[in-house]
Formats: sequence, C-alpha cells, structure tokens
Amino acid sequence: MAPVRVASAVISAKMVDVNGRIRSTSAGGRAGTGSPYSRADRPAADRPQDEIRHLVVDTDCGIDDALALLYLAGRPDCELAAVTTVHGNAPVGAVVANAGHTLGVAGLVDVPVAAGAAGPLSGPPLRVAPGTHGSDGLGDVVETKIPPRTLADRPAAELLSALARDRPGYYHLLALGPLTNVALALELEPSLLTLFRSVVVMGWAPSDTNIRRDPEAAARMLRAPRNRLVGVGVDVTATVVVDDETVRRLRAAGTARAEFAAALVERYILRHQRTCGRRAAPVHDALAAALLLRPDWITASRSRPATVVTDVDRAAFLADFLATLTMDFG
Repeated sequence: MAPVRVASAVISAKMVDVNGRIRSTSAGGRAGTGSPYSRADRPAADRPQDEIRHLVVDTDCGIDDALALLYLAGRPDCELAAVTTVHGNAPVGAVVANAGHTLGVAGLVDVPVAAGAAGPLSGPPLRVAPGTHGSDGLGDVVETKIPPRTLADRPAAELLSALARDRPGYYHLLALGPLTNVALALELEPSLLTLFRSVVVMGWAPSDTNIRRDPEAAARMLRAPRNRLVGVGVDVTATVVVDDETVRRLRAAGTARAEFAAALVERYILRHQRTCGRRAAPVHDALAAALLLRPDWITASRSRPATVVTDVDRAAFLADFLATLTMDFG
C-alpha cells in the first residue's frame, strides 16, 4: 500500500512556525513543487487524482480523533490539506497540541494546523470528561508532545472558508468535533457546504456528544445549503470496537506510529472497562473517516434530512484499520 501525500492548498501568503516566526509560502503551491506542504520523504501514491480524496479535518483531537488522523496518514486514497481545531475533548489550546503531536508521529509535520473556537456559539463549554480522554485529551499517554510545526495565521473558520472558496468541489470536510467552526465559517461563506465536495460529520442525534456540545452550530449546519452531507451517529460507531488483540498487534508492528496508536487504544479500553465492564472500546472518529473514503462500507442508511448511516461493514473497516496502522512507511 502506497503512503499518503499531502495536498496543496492556498492557506495564505504567510504562515507562522511554532516559534512564532512568519515565513513566506508560495500560495497555491502543489505537492512536490517546493510547496511547504510537499512530502519529499514520502512518495506520492501512484493513483489517478480523481481516486484521491483531499481532506480538511476539523477536530477536537481526543483519543479517537488521533486514531482517525493516524489512520488517514496511512491511506493511499487521501491527501490531508489542513487540520482545524475546536473545543470539545479538551480546551482548544490542548487540542492544537494534540493535533500537532499526532501529525508529528504520523510524519505529516507540514500539514497546517489552525486554532479554532474555544467554546460553543452560546453558553459555556460543556465540561470535558477527563475520565474519557484524560486531562490532556490524549489519555495522558504522552509526556512530551511534538508541537505543530506549521500554524495557520488565521482562525479555523477563516481557513475553512478560504479553502472552500479557493477550490470549489475539491476538498472533503471531515468534522470530528463540535460544529462551532463550521457554523462560524458559514457566517463568512453561506455557501460553504456547497463548496466542499462532501461533508461527513461524526455524531448526529441530539444526544451525541459532538451535537450536545454545540446544538446551535449543528442546527445552522442543517439549515445551510449543501452538496453531500453524511451523518455517522454514535449509535453506529459504538458497535465497532477494538480490543486487547488490537493492542497486541499494534505493538508487534514495532513502529512509533503503531506504538502511539496502541497506547491510545489501551487507554480507551481501560476507560470503557471501568464504565461498561468490557475490555473493548469503539473508535468513533476513525470509522467516520473511513466511511468518507470508503462509502461502499455503508451498508444501510436513511436519506433525510441528510444521508444518515445506520449500518456498516464492520469487518472490512476493522481489517483495514489495523492493516493501515501497522504498515511500516520505512
């Protein structure tokens, strides 16, 4: 399986590095042509461009979000253009750090990270649950985090709208956290969701955590004009679980990426054992990411008010998830 490439993107004429220094970039540069988003250390997937999905990921980077990013990093059929961050599993500052560390472990240090909304559109942030994702949002499994190397010089909502306007119909949006950034981007560009080729949302029912954390943002998204909108609710993602055998096989791979994934899965399993009495845990966000790339793994859905997933091919996803995370990029 060929490794992933990083997509080109017009982010801005300037980017800031982790030390706050502004450095010039060539707007609109393409991977492999001197763009700051090129990946000279990882060959491009040998696939036609129309088979590759170009992703923008909006995330409140907790354990399962990080697993989703690690999974996407190993897929040959996607390019990661940018990561935008939002409140949720941890305060947004910690989420930025978590996303930066995960991209660093995945070898995607040149993917730009944008800081986003620190709370919902109205009211205080819903209290994060350290019992689920630890005090730092990543299960407290990392002692020293790799900081994000490429920080966008604009907020997440501005970056989302800029990317969508720059290349209409090119990017897919994967929303893994509360939808606050999406709602704010809709204020800047009311046609936002029509400019993305598709939008996949992890969470759908009002009781799902990502929706509960900002119900007004979710309502604004549903009212907005759009192309393809897919909702993957917790009622589906909770049925797809990893276990101790998953941890064993990840550790046997012997790579830093697989070891990090193993530590995250093990922490998640421990939490679910304490709350549910079962040594297994769902990987909610990774499944949503997989269904964006492989919609054929959606085995049942209903069509209103959007495409709402009701069943999936669990075996196909789990086999691919483990195979991808244990792959050695060399």
